[in-house]
Amino acid sequence: MKDRNKVALITAGATGIGQAIAELFLANQWNVHICDINQDYIDKFLIANPNASASHIDVGSFDQVEHMFHELEGLYQNLDVLINNAGIAGATDEFENISNESWNKTLNININSLFYCTKLAIPLLKKLQSGSIINISSIAGLMGCPDRSPYVASKWAIIGLTKTLAMELGPFNINVNAICPGSVDGDRIERVISADAKKRGVSPETIKEIYLRQNSLRKFTNANDISTMAYHLASKAGHGISGQAIAIDGNTEGLFNWLS
Repeated sequence: MKDRNKVALITAGATGIGQAIAELFLANQWNVHICDINQDYIDKFLIANPNASASHIDVGSFDQVEHMFHELEGLYQNLDVLINNAGIAGATDEFENISNESWNKTLNININSLFYCTKLAIPLLKKLQSGSIINISSIAGLMGCPDRSPYVASKWAIIGLTKTLAMELGPFNINVNAICPGSVDGDRIERVISADAKKRGVSPETIKEIYLRQNSLRKFTNANDISTMAYHLASKAGHGISGQAIAIDGNTEGLFNWLS
C-alpha cells in the first residue's frame, strides 16, 4: 500500500513567503492547503498550482479559521505541518502616535491568528503523534526596531509562544520552531520603505540604503531561503530541531534606521 502524501497547511500562502513555501512542498509531493484573504491572489495561485487547495478566509476571525479546518479535514482527514505565515507590517510611527485600532489590528492578525490556527491544528497533530509547527516571526522578534512597535511586539510574542509550545508538544513528537527573516525582498518591504520615507520626508532610495546596511551581506532576504528552511524543519532531517528561533537575515547587525 502506497504511503499517503503528507499534508501542510500554510496561512497567507498565495503570495510572497507563503507562496514560496507552498510551492516547495508541492514540488516534493505534499498535499498543500493554503488560505488567504485575497480571492484574486488565491485564484492566481491555484492556476499556477492546480494540485493545491485553498480557503478564502480572514485568519483574524476564529469562526472563519474554524471553517477552514472543517474544509481541510474534509479534503485530507489529517495534518502533518502547520505553517503560521499570516502577518501584517502594522503602523510605522512613534509609539505615542500609534492608534488603538492599528495596534489591535496588528496583534489580531499576527498573534490571534496564530493562536486560532494552532489551537485547531494541535488535535490533528496529536492524533498522528508527529508533525511540525513552523511560525514565521521576524528578526524584529529578536531585537527592537524604532517606530515599528506593534509589529515588534507581535513578533517577539511569536517566539515566546514557539518556545512554550515546543515544551508542551515535544512529548507528542511534535516539533515547533520559529523562522525569523530579515527584510524580505518584495512588495511588502517596498511598502514599509515607502511609508518610512514619507514619514521622514526623504526618498525611498535613502531609506532602502539604510535598511540594506542593517545586515552584513548588504542585501534583502530571498523568500526561497525561508521556504528551504521551512521544508527542512518539516522533514525527517529537521525533526530533532525544536524550540528554536532561526534567523535568515544575512546576519543583522542591528535594526537601526537613523538617517545619520
